[in-house]
Amino acid sequence: MDLLLGFFAFLLIYAFSSLLPFPVLHKIMLLIANVAIIGIIVIFQPELRVALSKLSLKGKRFKQISDFDTFLEELTTSVYNLSSKQTGALIVLEREDSLEDFINKSSIIGAKFSNELVDAIFSRYSPLHDGAVIIRDQKIAAAGAILPLADTPHVQKNLGTRHRAAVGLSIVTDAVVIVASEETGKVSIAREGIITRGIKIERFKVIIRSLFGSEEESNEEEPKRKFAGWLGS
Repeated sequence: MDLLLGFFAFLLIYAFSSLLPFPVLHKIMLLIANVAIIGIIVIFQPELRVALSKLSLKGKRFKQISDFDTFLEELTTSVYNLSSKQTGALIVLEREDSLEDFINKSSIIGAKFSNELVDAIFSRYSPLHDGAVIIRDQKIAAAGAILPLADTPHVQKNLGTRHRAAVGLSIVTDAVVIVASEETGKVSIAREGIITRGIKIERFKVIIRSLFGSEEESNEEEPKRKFAGWLGS
């Protein structure tokens, strides 16, 4: 209401300065109008951001920031629950490179990611616990996936099978592979042939957000660039 009252007051003063011979006031009102356009964009920036983020884009990995935040919290809870119980686990996050070949050779799940489902899959009594879970678009696409083992000179010889499998897949694809160690309970992340071990929970969130959240932000920037180009044309 304050904004509406201010807007109508501005229109009234502008009309008054136009009808009566007040050139200085009229010039001031024109200058204020130019600044007001920028002010409106700043004031309504959150609403504009939400509106732009909801534009449909093909190939978007995570459709909304809120969806990604929810998924990240669920993923973090699952990984560190497994870690606290020293339950061995391999979780693969698909990126641009398709993991269709690995999915087709695994047990197809096609279910929404949840902490309970991940716990059931990696239970010691589950026939799928030795394989990897593959996540595509926030869903568990497959479980029990067999990953290629790394066998390169730079890979540490003391790495276990899960860690070598994580490195192996990260060498041949751009996937991000999360490992929960059965022996130590430590969490590791493998990417581009490099594995980082003993990752704490806060750093884990930062790493995953930097890899997948940046894709979300770049997808959001695309409609903004188009909108800016439209305004400039």
